[in-house]
Amino acid sequence: MPTSKHAYDAEALYRDLLGQVRAGLDGVPEPAIVGIHSGGAWLAERLARDLDLTSRFGTIDVSFYRDDYARKGLHPDVKPTHIRFPVDGATVVLVDDVLQTGRTVRAAINVLFDYGRPACIRLAALADRGGRELPVAADYVGTRAELAPQQSLCLQRDAAGQLALTIEDDSAATDASAASDASH
Repeated sequence: MPTSKHAYDAEALYRDLLGQVRAGLDGVPEPAIVGIHSGGAWLAERLARDLDLTSRFGTIDVSFYRDDYARKGLHPDVKPTHIRFPVDGATVVLVDDVLQTGRTVRAAINVLFDYGRPACIRLAALADRGGRELPVAADYVGTRAELAPQQSLCLQRDAAGQLALTIEDDSAATDASAASDASH
């Protein structure tokens, strides 16, 4: 069973991320916000509300687009993708909770292109923990975190919508592949 402890003030990181995205979208005609399930969707929902972009808000589930789908199988909590605005020509801010390898972002970009051809995709992440396997970089990031290989970052949201970003220590896991297969 992984143990966890609070590591970051997720609400402060969110406010910083919001400021960066707001400044980055200044003057951009009809931007859109799309979050990757589930933590990225939570963040994107708040960003859309705080930036008055609720009519141009969407969510993506990348389960069927991951390059490791055959190896990992289907996650039991698959959510539908909802994009109800024209993607063609839009500046889309793609939101993920934790950026690590870049594989989830690559999959999300593939989903976006199924809906149209955006003019620009910008990436926002609450935390960037490094460890990139693909050439992906966040345009907006709340924090950069250096963690041990057996650790992961986990975004949680309580019933009131308050965010908590914790460090999960997976060293107690008995299956070594479970730690390497963690989503973040």
